[in-house]
Order: sequence, then C-alpha cells, then structure tokens
Amino acid sequence: MLIDKIYFTSSIAESHLRLDSLLRQRFPKYSRSYFQFLIKQGYVLINGKSVKKREKLQPGDIIEVSFQVTPEIDLTPEPIDLEILYEDEHLIVINKPVGMVVYPAPGHYRGTFVNALLFHCKQIDSDDPLRPGIVHRLDKDTSGLLIAAKTRIAHTGLTDLFAKRKIEKIYLAICIGTPTEGLIDAPIARHPSRRKEMTVCMQGRASKTICRVLAQNGSLSLVKLKLLTGRTHQLRVHLKHIGTPILGDETYGNAAINKKFSTKRQLLHAYFINFFHPITQQILSLTASIPEDLRKVIELVDPQREKKSI
Repeated sequence: MLIDKIYFTSSIAESHLRLDSLLRQRFPKYSRSYFQFLIKQGYVLINGKSVKKREKLQPGDIIEVSFQVTPEIDLTPEPIDLEILYEDEHLIVINKPVGMVVYPAPGHYRGTFVNALLFHCKQIDSDDPLRPGIVHRLDKDTSGLLIAAKTRIAHTGLTDLFAKRKIEKIYLAICIGTPTEGLIDAPIARHPSRRKEMTVCMQGRASKTICRVLAQNGSLSLVKLKLLTGRTHQLRVHLKHIGTPILGDETYGNAAINKKFSTKRQLLHAYFINFFHPITQQILSLTASIPEDLRKVIELVDPQREKKSI
C-alpha cells in the first residue's frame, strides 16, 4: 500500500553515500532495512531507473521514493495489557514495561505498544500508518513513561512540545561508579562504523543532560537524570562518556560488571514527566512506578530509599 511519494535531488555532500544510507539519513524515522526493502521491490528510482541498495549517488541525481507499508507490518490490534497512568480523548500515557518495543519493525512485528494501542483505542486518527500515535519512543529495555496521541491535532501539539523542549522528563538509572554531578554537555552523532550505535563527537548534535547522584555505595550509584535534549540513546551515551555507564547496558556498558550483578537489561527508567496538555492546557505531572529489577538494585545501593523522596 502506497503511503507517500517523494522526489528529491542528491547533493555533492551525499555523492559518496550508498543509496540505502542516504535514504536513512534523509528520513531518519525509517530503518535502513525498510529502505532496502523498498529498493529491492523497485519502489526507489534514480533518474527513473531501478537500482541496487549499494548504488553510489552522483550530484544532481533525481531520486524518487514510493513509501509503502511492508507486508509484515500490518499493525494488527492485539489485546495486550497496558498500565495506563492518564487517558482522555486526545492522548494516553502509559508505564511501558521492560521488553516492550514501541512500534513494529523488522524482528518485532507483534507485541508492540502500537499493537496494544490500536486494540485499546480501536482507532487512532494519524497521518503515519506505520507508527500511529507515536510522538516519542523508549528503547525496548528502558521502562517508564510513554506518551501517545489519539488524534492528529494532539499529535501535532505533542510533537511541538517535544521539539520546543517543553516536556520535562526525569529518568532514574543505576550506573557503575559515581558520576560527577551537574550538566553533561556533549554533542552526539551516529557512530562512524557501528551504525546502530551513537557516540559523542564534536560534529554531533547538541546534547545536554543534568545528572544528580541520589545515592552510592562505592561501586554503584542511583542517579536522577534530566533530559534537556532528546537524542537517540542520549542518557546511555552521556553516562558512558563520563566513565560511569548504566548497569546492564550491553551496548555502552561494562560486560564484566553487568555479569557480576546478573543484570539482563540497562537499568534505566523514565520516571517523571511534566507538561501542559496540548489541547486543554491542563498541567500533567505523572510518575511511573519502578519495575522490580530496578527496585532490587536500588535497595542494594540505598537500603533506606523507600523512606526518602526522589
């Protein structure tokens, strides 16, 4: 099914790129595997002709992309339980469990938040047939607060709030060692060779996090993290950058220490959000309960934590 058709001209700066890499950079909300599917099926043309994914671009090439819904991603509604923290006719906020993928993608075609959302809401009024209602995401193994829009006007309003950084977001994490408190100001870009990873580099996009240590026991720390920007993997990359990676992080963490504490995922939790409802202008301040695996490590770091406020 055709979603949209877009034409553009390649630039001199893009002439060294493979076609699938160029498309991924131009349209970052889609994966490279998605574009490889489009190219293989003949939905991407260069100067009116079908090409292979490894095709190198020349300056001035005219590229035509016919965005399609892939056969696997049929967005079947599924009766999956959701822990709903707030809901009205415009939007919904849930506490996403560990292990839930936000939207269908290669390797995760079922059991996602979108599948659950479509069953719960019956219908989402959205311009995006691949990711209806989605305005932001959490990594599969990051738990906590996730917002979705039910209508186009709510989607536009929430997207604008995120873009203007008007949604306050607080995370809790367990990190290895004890980080220096204060502002982490380190630009982030995609890793030059490991394309699924992000890294700190001077050519990256401005990325800022405020870090506060709530407790520490010499080997681990419970930290409170405030996002001032919203880059991919930002908190995980920033904590690695300052030498105190998140416990359990298989990509950016310490494998030996992860194994020592038998952690199965990065211990990162989207704990608190605060924002003005984009339609009603009501202030929404919501907190997500802490999952059991994170709670156990918090008790190890700070046995008296339940008697203290975050």
